[in-house]
Amino acid sequence: MIKKLLMSLAATTMVASPMLAAQAQAAPHREVTRVVKQGPHGRTVYKQKTVVRKNDHRRWAKGQRFDRRYARDYRVINDYRAYRLSSPPRGYHWVRSGNDAVLVAIAGGIIGAVIGNVIR
Repeated sequence: MIKKLLMSLAATTMVASPMLAAQAQAAPHREVTRVVKQGPHGRTVYKQKTVVRKNDHRRWAKGQRFDRRYARDYRVINDYRAYRLSSPPRGYHWVRSGNDAVLVAIAGGIIGAVIGNVIR
């Protein structure tokens, strides 16, 4: 009985962990700043400011599906030699996402390679 329970818990954590990691990657960054000042007549004034920033930079990995909606500064790189990139194999093309060069399959959108900080 206990063995079955432990095995089911282990299987559940293995299934749920990628989903939790994906949510953490897509979650916005929340920054709370609290300012304390001395006001007139010795009063203490508190001001709290909350800034919410979206994660602009997505980390691409080989084998993931590339979605251009999540790419920052998306462009197809036609002149790959100018960035010292190798020629793409048949059915692939180089794509820009921020400062990264990503080798993407044209038909399926699967990432073949990621080279970071190539584009300045």
